[in-house]
Amino acid sequence: MGVLIWFIMGGIFAILARSLLVFIRGKHMSKSVRQGGFSLELFYALLVIYCIVIIGFGLIYFLLSMQGIVLVENGELRQVSVLGSMIHSFYFSGVTILTIGYGDITPIGIGRLIALIEALIGYILPTAFVLRLVQSQERSRDQ
Repeated sequence: MGVLIWFIMGGIFAILARSLLVFIRGKHMSKSVRQGGFSLELFYALLVIYCIVIIGFGLIYFLLSMQGIVLVENGELRQVSVLGSMIHSFYFSGVTILTIGYGDITPIGIGRLIALIEALIGYILPTAFVLRLVQSQERSRDQ
């Protein structure tokens, strides 16, 4: 069972990495997005990437919680149902990626490393969004 969980988490990481790289490279965007300034298509792409990352890391936290306790609520180890664990996992993932960090749920063990990776992605995504806009505007000026 443990190997299967790690295999599933590896697949989730692969999907997350591919989604982020596609967004950063911008190869699948329409020509008008690559040539012009801000567009709704680029904004929606960023929004979809955020949702994919939140869901992906939420699933990772949930899978890890099935192996043992990874998230601690208010400094206490609590037994919650499967649905409660899933809700806590997605909530913690959203709070982490958006760098809010309320502190009501805290990761322990390997969850700390995963939370750091997710927080780093949360810092990188807005930068990639701005760089994509600047690059598209520079290309449109050059042509």
